[in-house]
Formats: sequence, C-alpha cells, structure tokens
Amino acid sequence: MTTATIDPTDLLRQAGLRVTAPRVAILTELARLPHVDVDTLSQAARERLGSVSTQAVYDVLRVLTTHEIVRRFEPAGQPARYEINTGDNHHHIVCRTCGTFGDVDCAAGQRPCLDVVDAHGFLIDEAEVLYWGLCPTCQAAAKAP
Repeated sequence: MTTATIDPTDLLRQAGLRVTAPRVAILTELARLPHVDVDTLSQAARERLGSVSTQAVYDVLRVLTTHEIVRRFEPAGQPARYEINTGDNHHHIVCRTCGTFGDVDCAAGQRPCLDVVDAHGFLIDEAEVLYWGLCPTCQAAAKAP
C-alpha cells in the first residue's frame, strides 16, 4: 500500500476505531507529509480542520500508533517523526546537514535486519535502522566553490 492511495476512513474502520474528523485529517496529512513531526502535523491539521489542539494531535497519534496504523520513529537529536505504517520493513535515511528524510528498503535478503547472530533469547519482530549521510543537494553544495 502506498500512502498516496490510503483511505483514512477504511484504515480506521478496519482497526475498529471510530471515524472522527481529527483522525481523518491526521491520516490525510500523514499520507501527504511522510516523516512529519508533531508541530508540522498539528499546523497542517489546523489548516484542514480550522482548529485542533496539539494535545488532540498527540492523542490521535497515540491511538493510531497503538493500533499500528501509524509508525513512530525518533532520530537522535530530533523530534519524533510519524508516518503511515505500510506493513513493510523499510528503514530511513537522514541528511546530516538539511535534515531531509527518505525511505530505504531493508538490506538485501528476506529479513536480514530481523535475523541477528545472537538475539540473547529475544524473539525479534521489528528492526529500526536509521542511516545518516549527506543528501545529493548538500553534497553538491559542499563541492561548490
């Protein structure tokens, strides 16, 4: 499922959740703005709905994350980011200079990130990998005279 083709109402109903205007607005904005922080998401939801408190956005995100509709990840030194959970095992790449985010497919193989050499007795069901580097734009800027 790509986030461009999500139907917020269907996602909520499939999870057994009530369909509310804030939930629909937040899912709509998450489809439009992947890897978004709460402040940006709150502003976008306010523009869509007219008004919604930041606490309401946090409450909606908590419910959507608990029901695995939304995925939350926290890059070091940055606010938590949210995206619609597409059910795949993708990871993220972040530019150290401008903060641009991108999705990166899991490393080659069926589940290499979940099949570790020694899991210390843990049953691993998810891996969160975050790659850091310089995006093409920042690389070009660094080379410019």
